[in-house]
Amino acid sequence: MYQNTVEVETITSQGAISDKTYNKLYWRLLPFLALCYMFAYIDRINMGFAKLQMQDAINLSDAAYGLGAGIFFLGYVLFEIPSNLYLTKIGAKRTFVRIMILWGLTSASMMFVSSPTMFYILRFLLGVFEAGFFPGVIFYLTLWFPVQRMASAMALLMLAAPIGSIICGPLSTWLMTHFHGVNGLQGWQWMFMLEGLPCVLLGIWAWFYIIDKPEQASWLTKEEKQELASSISQKQQSVINHASFLTAIKTPLTYALAILYFCIMCGIYAISFWLPTILQSHGITDLIDIGLYSALPYIAALFSMVILSKSSDIRQERRLHVAIPALVAGLALFASNYMSNFFLAILLLIIATALVWTAYTIFWSIPSKYMQGTAAAGGIAMINTIGLFGGFLSPYVLGWIKQTTGSLTYGLILMTVLLLIASVIMFSQRKV
Repeated sequence: MYQNTVEVETITSQGAISDKTYNKLYWRLLPFLALCYMFAYIDRINMGFAKLQMQDAINLSDAAYGLGAGIFFLGYVLFEIPSNLYLTKIGAKRTFVRIMILWGLTSASMMFVSSPTMFYILRFLLGVFEAGFFPGVIFYLTLWFPVQRMASAMALLMLAAPIGSIICGPLSTWLMTHFHGVNGLQGWQWMFMLEGLPCVLLGIWAWFYIIDKPEQASWLTKEEKQELASSISQKQQSVINHASFLTAIKTPLTYALAILYFCIMCGIYAISFWLPTILQSHGITDLIDIGLYSALPYIAALFSMVILSKSSDIRQERRLHVAIPALVAGLALFASNYMSNFFLAILLLIIATALVWTAYTIFWSIPSKYMQGTAAAGGIAMINTIGLFGGFLSPYVLGWIKQTTGSLTYGLILMTVLLLIASVIMFSQRKV
């Protein structure tokens, strides 16, 4: 199944695109896609801050909050593979426009939540409408970037998520504090509306901005198009040419990567949805302070993602660049459980967050190395679908454990174990 690593690197280097062409692709494609992904991530995790106000307003228990936070991913996984396969038929432009407008409207509609049942329904619909966006973007990038450029391109794209997290905390808590009571609405209601509607505008912008294929790009010269076509052609010779989606889902590597991704997702969303509550448990009660402290782990993640992703590309090494960060992140998350000193606890959470995001970023340079065409669209969606069950499981389990035991300790220990499993799986994939 695997080709010799040296042969792969030799082939891809022969068809490598120049820095000039790469930079043109980077500046034309990645900033807009990153902006869209940033708002997508804000609309996923702003629940963690809304919980601090809306929990009493709609009589929401910790377990119910965890279920509602996680049920987003059930809607997402049900429609993710169909969305990504359909993208190959209608193109990225139509797919991204549909997704962004519908998720923006749904996110803004969270302001009307008045009961746990309505909370569940809108969170599920948010997942349904956002389904396919992230794997669609990954597949879209495989049409433009060769294998040896993917880790750096993915890092630049995925910086949007920690940047969104950095912005989300201070912005959400500021909106909740300063708009509370305006026109009879609570702060959390204003937050959902003002953070959701920009996605609708981005969806409209995407219609005029997104180009489906390199050959359609008027901003590339004829020579640059030929250079890019040659680079992508070389990529097709250096990866496994899965003839169909059915072939991709029969490949053991697909499931190994999916389980690995599941474990990483558990760690990421345990932190994303529960970090404000963890900070509150350490005695930080002011909403603005919670928002500011919650930004620190993601600032560290920005530096970690860029530095280690560049290291991964320079060395063309993925396995250790995923396994070691996942291992250290798990150990740091475990140790943070037992720190009574707030500053030591937040330092360990910063380390855990930065490294789990690094593992996540570099991980996504691996599937495109072994899949292409329809198999890439379906295989990437398959990995993401299985993995995102972690996004459902971790917030729900943490909510249930907190409600049952009165503490997040046992839930965070479980997340630690899952991150260690991710590290072991990656260490075992010696040909990746």
